Amino acid sequence: MNENKYVVIMAGGTGTRLWPVSTSQKPKQFHDLLGVGKSLLQMTYDRFATHFRKENIFIVTNKDYEGLVQEQIPDIGEDQLLLEPNKRNTAPCIAYAAYKIASRNPDAIMVVAPADHLILKEEVFHQAISIAVDSASKQDQLITLGMHPNRPETGYGYIQYIPDSAALKKVKTFTEKPELELAEKFIESGDFVWNAGIFIWSVKSIIASFEKFLPDLAEIFSDGDEPYYSANEKLFINKAYTQCMNISIDFAIMEKAENVYVLLMDIGWSDLGNWDSLHEIREKDIDNNVKPDNVLCFNATDNIVTLDQSKLVVIHGLQNYLVSEQNGVILICKKNAEKEIKEMVNSVKNQKGEGFI
Repeated sequence: MNENKYVVIMAGGTGTRLWPVSTSQKPKQFHDLLGVGKSLLQMTYDRFATHFRKENIFIVTNKDYEGLVQEQIPDIGEDQLLLEPNKRNTAPCIAYAAYKIASRNPDAIMVVAPADHLILKEEVFHQAISIAVDSASKQDQLITLGMHPNRPETGYGYIQYIPDSAALKKVKTFTEKPELELAEKFIESGDFVWNAGIFIWSVKSIIASFEKFLPDLAEIFSDGDEPYYSANEKLFINKAYTQCMNISIDFAIMEKAENVYVLLMDIGWSDLGNWDSLHEIREKDIDNNVKPDNVLCFNATDNIVTLDQSKLVVIHGLQNYLVSEQNGVILICKKNAEKEIKEMVNSVKNQKGEGFI
């Protein structure tokens, strides 16, 4: 295996849209949402461990989830677990990993991927990663994977590219989570794809981009050449994060840089970001319900039910609903009520405290 290939798995999100299963105490990446006996984080780690050296796989997460990561990924070494003291979005997360990896291997190529996404066509995925890694090792490119959209989804970012015969296509624009009318126009145009949030670049290219577009952030993390891989790293990072702005890599760099390319691949991808997307990929009964065996449905269709399997539950007359029970919370609502669920989580937090979220 190529010793210059590294993976950075981002595992610090809270997955509010999948509440009440996903909570701040145990976000969705640590759950077996697919019923396969592995959490999403474990599936992501295993996917990369077959093609990358295990010592080159890094996981970035919040310090509160250190125990969960160590429990689920016992192979991860102390130096490979990057603990963020505060939530600061993806730009600081990626900067931390890039500068740390570069301090030991300035020729490294990074693959950056979320911990909580589903990829059904793993062979095709690894082919795509191989193409992107090879290109990023030879040229100054910031590469992302693009997924062909099958609906005007408002919860994803969109990438507009310049159509040509090249495998890697030059990116024209990034648009983050458009309104429905704009998303429909994107679909009609034919030159927009979903942004999967999976990136490939050399540490030299991404560090140069930080220096150009986020010089303050670059200065913060470039001061850490000595502390990285040392007993002083935690203290250094704790201080660094007090100075970091909260900003995504898309807003910070990808929307501004000129050397951004997209690789279009059908890898069977879903970000599993809401109950609708989970319903779409889970096994269903004859009435299109996703449910455990202890749930009986009558005149009920298109629902997703996640309940304590020690109880018999009978559902009648519901269509397109979520019925979910977790940690003393029962939620019953339309399964596509993504915006409303986020609002409910905020209300629960304000009225009942953080223990329920």
